[in-house]
Amino acid sequence: MKKEWFFDRMCGEQFVVYAEDGKIVEVATESDRPGDAVGNIYKGRVANVVAGMQAAFIACGMERNCYLPLDEGAAVFSTYDGAVVRERLSLKEGDEILVQLVKPARGNKGAKVTCDLSFVGKNLIFLPKTDFLGISRKIVNETSRAALLSEADKLREAGQGFIVRTAAEGATKRHLKTESEYLKRIYRSVLELAAGAPVGTVVYREYSLPVKVMRDSLGGVNKIYVGDEKLYERVLALARMRGDLGEKKVVRFSSETETMFAHFGLSEQLYSLVSHRAELSNGGYLVIDRTEAMTVIDVNTGRYTGESDLESTVFETNLIAAKEIARQVRLRNIGGIVAVDFIDMAEEEHRAAVDRALAEALESDRARSRVLPMSELCVSLFTRKRTMHEISSVLLQPCPHCTRQGYVYSDMLMATRVRNEIMAHFAEGYRSVIIELNRSVMRAILEHGYLSEDVNGRWRGKRVYMIPHSSYREDTLSVRGDNAAVLDLPDEAQLLY
Repeated sequence: MKKEWFFDRMCGEQFVVYAEDGKIVEVATESDRPGDAVGNIYKGRVANVVAGMQAAFIACGMERNCYLPLDEGAAVFSTYDGAVVRERLSLKEGDEILVQLVKPARGNKGAKVTCDLSFVGKNLIFLPKTDFLGISRKIVNETSRAALLSEADKLREAGQGFIVRTAAEGATKRHLKTESEYLKRIYRSVLELAAGAPVGTVVYREYSLPVKVMRDSLGGVNKIYVGDEKLYERVLALARMRGDLGEKKVVRFSSETETMFAHFGLSEQLYSLVSHRAELSNGGYLVIDRTEAMTVIDVNTGRYTGESDLESTVFETNLIAAKEIARQVRLRNIGGIVAVDFIDMAEEEHRAAVDRALAEALESDRARSRVLPMSELCVSLFTRKRTMHEISSVLLQPCPHCTRQGYVYSDMLMATRVRNEIMAHFAEGYRSVIIELNRSVMRAILEHGYLSEDVNGRWRGKRVYMIPHSSYREDTLSVRGDNAAVLDLPDEAQLLY
């Protein structure tokens, strides 16, 4: 199997794609602009304590106050083997505390934070305020587990904790000690900064996306392609530090005529992530819908009619769907509760087999899941740990035409489509490109400077004009090339930057 990573920057966003045999398995994104990233630590102030909810709301300098559960216990460490000692938080209005972002704001909900600060390294996670000693369940050798836990225990002080990560298997005592001292220094620097900082200050920023991916990803990768010069230098430096990768596997992709994702056939796969529908290999399909509380997936036979009886047709479709559902939740980074409405099956052994297929397919996902038994109505429920944000939150935005209950393509996604069209037309030999598009999308492209790097770089000396239309939908584009010395354009046409 060919395993490849793809790193690129475009339209103010960093993209990381992991593909197996040309098929996307995982996608992660991060804005180039400073923002509120999971893992960031803030100096906050308790705005109010709600006893009935066993929660406090913390002013952290964000648009909405953050939600802090007071009785969450050790839920955040439940994915590791180990025991935690944690007392219930006792806070009052006006208290100043350090909190770490664990779930970004979504919709009308503010961000979720924790007081259980953690600092992640390659082999260890340092917990300066949590008495917890844990180890990854993927380390199965009992001798290795005992030795690693013993060493981690020696490295902590009273009231502190360590989690031994999967990558630590095979690490030397010296490596573990060096990394633990480094993580402790980071914590001390956070305390020093927080001492004199005003409320709302970000006192610690989580590593950038390439660093996190290169730190946490497993080996066995055939190639790493990078489509941006700045990212290339960063990824190359990180690869040199990993003995299982090395700089020879890092390839700089450079083209004046097409994007890296288009060249490798990944663009259409990325765009398909905004669709509610996902096709199955036998002609059936899934319908994936987000709600405020959960994600709901409906399984349909589509054009597949089977070759024998109805029960066999339905059973085969459900088995295929179970594997594709596991792929889609990983690909779209869907977290929380997922409800799956499988096609009705009469035989209990078929329902049990689909249950097993779903659980087995989810095992290859790095995010932990828990599958509940299928009901008699052939509805399955499972939970998946949230890791970063769902990809749909980057590619979609609330629709302005239906009281924000539906979704349309995000401005950033539309900017990437415009970018692809411009590059394709320049590749055909045109010196000028004219784009007609929705007025609000055009305004966003100009205000956010999504295409400014291309205009000042690879498109220098060429002309790109945008013409706004109030009647165009947000996802509508009309693009043409022109080589005329003088262009006949309406008064509203605007030269890009």
